[in-house]
Amino acid sequence: MSARNSRPLLAAVPSLFLFVAALLPLALLLAGPGASPQISQRRAHLGFDRNDYPGDAVLPILRQSFSFTGYWLGPPPGAQTNSWLGKRKLLRSLGFGFLVLYSGPQSSELHQKWSEEHVFSGHKSLLSSAMKRGATDARQAAAAAKKDGFPSRTVIFMDIEEGGRLPAVYHAYLRAWVDQLARAGYRAGVYCSGMPVDEGGGVTIITADDIRNSIGKRDLAYWVFNDACPPSPGCAVPQNPLPPSASGLPYATVWQFAQSPRRKQLTARCASTYFADGNCYAPGDNAHSWILDINSADSADPSHGK
Repeated sequence: MSARNSRPLLAAVPSLFLFVAALLPLALLLAGPGASPQISQRRAHLGFDRNDYPGDAVLPILRQSFSFTGYWLGPPPGAQTNSWLGKRKLLRSLGFGFLVLYSGPQSSELHQKWSEEHVFSGHKSLLSSAMKRGATDARQAAAAAKKDGFPSRTVIFMDIEEGGRLPAVYHAYLRAWVDQLARAGYRAGVYCSGMPVDEGGGVTIITADDIRNSIGKRDLAYWVFNDACPPSPGCAVPQNPLPPSASGLPYATVWQFAQSPRRKQLTARCASTYFADGNCYAPGDNAHSWILDINSADSADPSHGK
């Protein structure tokens, strides 16, 4: 025993006993009958995405309602240019998290292209061509992410606009995309349908499930779209948004629950939540200048791109 702890032990007992006795009633009162520890629930976060960069001036308005934003690494579907590149630093300075996106090919386009390749060069198979294209696109996406300052392990979501079951060549493409991104130091994700499609004979398929069944043990994040009401709440910006699992897919980390313009056949039950022109806008956008798609996520930075 050291010199500073050489006081006889029994001398300290009365004081210790009095201290414990004084605290005991308070502890019992706080505990109460049947008291149990409080378990905090994870909060969902709201974000927006759109093909065109909305402009520097509007970002503070959008930040009032949204924690994160979509961010294209290449031209969005149907576009020749990309207006988002170079804006990461400004968005990050305002506190935005990111959903980093890269536009992928459509099945019809790939089937036609790869079928022609297969016909005219007898030694190439459709699957090997798909894998080559997937690896090439992943290298381009990783290079764009690195150039714009996104750190390693940022999730880059492949944009897949179509729904239903994907053909084998697309699954080969995606596997190569995931593997090549991992080699480049980034994580892969997919933006895809989370909505059931009737294949006939009582069989339905969800694109996200189809991908998950094919991708094997590869690490893949899922951003699903399902704007049907329900489960979607429609074009709403609630303080306590529904989590991605409310989309019906428990493994989804992001849920796009509203699209602009609204799809009337799917949103009749929540039509009143959309504006008169059928679009979604930020609450602070009084002039209705910036059309948005709206998402919820488990994280304020779903791509971990800060």
